[in-house]
Amino acid sequence: MASMDALGHLGVRQTARGGELRVWSEHATAMQLCIFAADDPTWVAETHDLQRNRFGVWRTTTRSLRPGTRYALRVDGPHGPGHAFDPDRLLLDPYARGLGRTSDGDWRAYVQDDEFDWGGVEKPRVQIDHTVVYEAHTKGLTKLSPELPDDLRGTYAGLAHPATIAYLRDLGITTVELLPVHQFVSEQRLQGQGLVNYWGYNTLNFFTPHAAYATKSAQFGGTGAVLREFKGMVKLLHEAGLEVVLDVVYNHTSEEGPEGPTTSFRGIDNASYYRHTPDGDYIDTTGCGNTIDFSTPAAQRLVLDSLRYWANDVQVDGFRFDLMATLGRDEAAEFDPEHPLLRAILDDPALQGVKMISEPWDVGMGGWQVGKFPAGYHEWNDGFRDRARAFWLTDVGSAREHGRAPEGIGSLARRITGSAHVFAEERGPLASVNFITAHDGFTMADLVSYNAKHNLGNGEDNRDGTDNNRSFNHGVEGLTDDSTITVERRKAMRNLLGTLLLSAGMPMITAGDEIGRSQRGNNNAYCHDSELTWLDWKHEGWQEDLFRVTQRLLQLRRDNPALRPLRYGRWGETVPSATQMDWYNKDGLAMTMDDWDSPAERTLQYLAASTPEFEAFNRILLIVHGIEEPADVTLPAHEGVEGYTLLWDSSHDDISELEPEHSPGDTLTVGPTSMLLLRAHG
Repeated sequence: MASMDALGHLGVRQTARGGELRVWSEHATAMQLCIFAADDPTWVAETHDLQRNRFGVWRTTTRSLRPGTRYALRVDGPHGPGHAFDPDRLLLDPYARGLGRTSDGDWRAYVQDDEFDWGGVEKPRVQIDHTVVYEAHTKGLTKLSPELPDDLRGTYAGLAHPATIAYLRDLGITTVELLPVHQFVSEQRLQGQGLVNYWGYNTLNFFTPHAAYATKSAQFGGTGAVLREFKGMVKLLHEAGLEVVLDVVYNHTSEEGPEGPTTSFRGIDNASYYRHTPDGDYIDTTGCGNTIDFSTPAAQRLVLDSLRYWANDVQVDGFRFDLMATLGRDEAAEFDPEHPLLRAILDDPALQGVKMISEPWDVGMGGWQVGKFPAGYHEWNDGFRDRARAFWLTDVGSAREHGRAPEGIGSLARRITGSAHVFAEERGPLASVNFITAHDGFTMADLVSYNAKHNLGNGEDNRDGTDNNRSFNHGVEGLTDDSTITVERRKAMRNLLGTLLLSAGMPMITAGDEIGRSQRGNNNAYCHDSELTWLDWKHEGWQEDLFRVTQRLLQLRRDNPALRPLRYGRWGETVPSATQMDWYNKDGLAMTMDDWDSPAERTLQYLAASTPEFEAFNRILLIVHGIEEPADVTLPAHEGVEGYTLLWDSSHDDISELEPEHSPGDTLTVGPTSMLLLRAHG
């Protein structure tokens, strides 16, 4: 099989002799280009036979392949296990940069008009230790925004509207991570139920923006107008200093299982693009019906070409790879951290400086690979998520029921300081993408309000969605008028946000958590394109308070380099851009094993000093208290520390009336289940 480099250019490009189309298929025996009439996308006006070279690349050149031309492929080949050739079926070019639909719902590829004036706007290139990711849905973020004109709500243009940008900048995030925006479709099962794939993890094409997120005027203007609106969004976000990261789904396609729709890859070369058993059955490590076979150089090349296109032509700043363990599976379908594709993504000169974020698992055997990816990837850290939730939620619920929590504070401390037990020393704490919630699962408000999922509206009798939520409703399931419970829930959200934003690593906030957005207990709302999943921009007072808390925590993260080290520290050494750590118990003494492990001693003081290379020296004291009773905490005496200034206390929405200045040896009364951040000075 040909190497990646031997394949040459794929897709359509303009040459002096006209448009040249190149398509790879190892097993095809014939391939034909079909060009449709300009005024009728169902009428094949002309055809051209493609010729195969020795690398499996089929090609033809014609002046009819010019911007605006609609085209498709017909492909013939052998029959038998693993093959799905049909010479009469019209197929999409996998590299098509424009797509459109006919009146009867069929898809057509377009030769894209991709002209755009970037006006000299460059990528913000936010430093990695300053990066704060904000995971958002393009439509859901602005669909209900009252400050946007109706025609811009829920669109690329709406995301780039001055009001939306002002909100994001005011919050203090640096990087918007968009749920899938490659052109996607809803699965056949959902269509049959009258539901939709709202999240977008069902990709039809890896080079085309999802047209439904464009304004109506852009959609009517054609695929070139949709692409220009997308690029305009990126340009305006960049002008505001905000990065754009795309959630990309290369692990499977919308062709689903063997009975799914055949639109492209299956009809071009099913045996090569998808994983199969020797009998021709699909091997599915994604749970979505099919799995792209990344032991194939052509599949590897497809991903690299798509990444290059979005990072360079469209100027996005990074990618979050869905189920990325699948991209690292070799010929035997086993994960290899040195897989050629994983290495090529990092080493490609055209992708240098692009942020690469991995969801480091899939649903196949050996699929959980957290901490196993090469240096250069930032990995979703589900261990951080699980321990933070357990410490502040299920441990508290268990303590209420059994008299004490099931474990002490030690495992949380490892997560707060960058999960060094998970990631190799040379990768450092920023290999960890810390998160409490994501698009799938409970929102933060639902984590503190529901013990169980409520997914009946998904049409699967509440079977879908995880049952392992590590949530705690604080006494009542769902909405309540009990003021004691609502106060406890809001403090729990502050603790979760504090843990997320004051820990070493790259934090990711899910859009809406900063204002307590709820999905009414639905922890798998992938099929709801409605007010259940859209952000509500009408906020109550407590939601405004929570927004201000998030703002404050993000400001503190920016202002205190000790909270965001680039490297792991080493005992007895001064490692540049790391953190020197000292640990104290509630009495201001060095932590003992019992202090670390005992469920009765869930209080610590974490004194962290930066070892600066590029910023001024900084030292902070983080106090974490995980018991539902107040505690008297003696502030530690430490060489060079003359005093402490209180910066934040999760027990209070507002600390302006609290005494800010304290000395080593002073005793602070710390509220039940709370966190405090102080700056140490001297």
